[in-house]
Amino acid sequence: MTYRAALITGASSGIGEAFAECLPETTDLLLTGREATRLMTLAGRLARAGRRVDIVTADLSTQAGIAEVIARAESFGIDLLINNAGLGQYGHFVRHDPAQEAEMVMVNVLAPVMLTRALLPGMLDRARQGDRRAGLIVVSSVVGFAAFPFLTTYAATKAFDLRFAEGLMAELASEPVDVLALCPGSTRTRFFERSRFGMAAIKPRGHSAEQVARAALASLGRRPVHVVGAANRAFTLLLTLLPGRLTRYLLSLAMRPRSKA
Repeated sequence: MTYRAALITGASSGIGEAFAECLPETTDLLLTGREATRLMTLAGRLARAGRRVDIVTADLSTQAGIAEVIARAESFGIDLLINNAGLGQYGHFVRHDPAQEAEMVMVNVLAPVMLTRALLPGMLDRARQGDRRAGLIVVSSVVGFAAFPFLTTYAATKAFDLRFAEGLMAELASEPVDVLALCPGSTRTRFFERSRFGMAAIKPRGHSAEQVARAALASLGRRPVHVVGAANRAFTLLLTLLPGRLTRYLLSLAMRPRSKA
C-alpha cells in the first residue's frame, strides 16, 4: 500500500527518522519531535519536487504539544499514523525523578491514545471516500510481553501500547484501515543512552533503525503484531510460556543495575 500522507512522531532520530527515510517519495510527510534542528535537517534531506515534507516541533508530554500535532495532522490529511515517540528510564523505580516517570507515561501512553482518537475518524473517512486503506502503526517493544524489573514503567507502557493496538485491530476489523503493533528488541538508537542503559547492551545483536522500519512497513496489512527478528520472536514466546514468577526472577537477575545509579 502506498500512502498519500504520513504523520511520524518521534521523527528527530532513531526508528522515527528511519520510517521517514523508508517511506516512498510519493508519500507526503509530517514529522514531529522535540529537536527542531534535527527535524529541519531531515526534512531538507527528504524534500523532493511535488512532495510535502513539513515539521512540527512539539513536546508530546504536554497537552499543548499533543493538541498542536493533532491540529497540523488534521489539516495535512494523513492516511498513515505512526505512533513512534517513546521515552524510557532504566534503574530503580524509587530513585527515578517523578516528573520523568510522568513524562514517560504521557509520551508512551497518553499521546498515542489522544493522537489516534483525534485523527483516526478522518483517516477512515478519507479511506472510504477514496476507496483506499489507511494505516496505523503503534510502536511497542519486546519488553511489553512481560514485567521487566528496572525497566518497570517503560515495560508497562509498552504492554499498554501492545494491547491498545490489538484492541483496535479487533474493533476496526471491518474498517478500511490496517493496524500493526510493532515490537522491536534492542535497536541501535539514542534510546539506550537517554534511558541510562548504556550502548554496550545492544552492540552485539541490535538491529538498525532502518531494519526495524522496513520490517514494520512490510508487515503492515499482512499481520497484526510484528516482533522484529527471529531471536526476539523466540524470546517473546519464552516470556509467554514461562510462569510469570519465574520470568520476573530471571529478568530481575539479568536487568539489575551493576551500580547504585
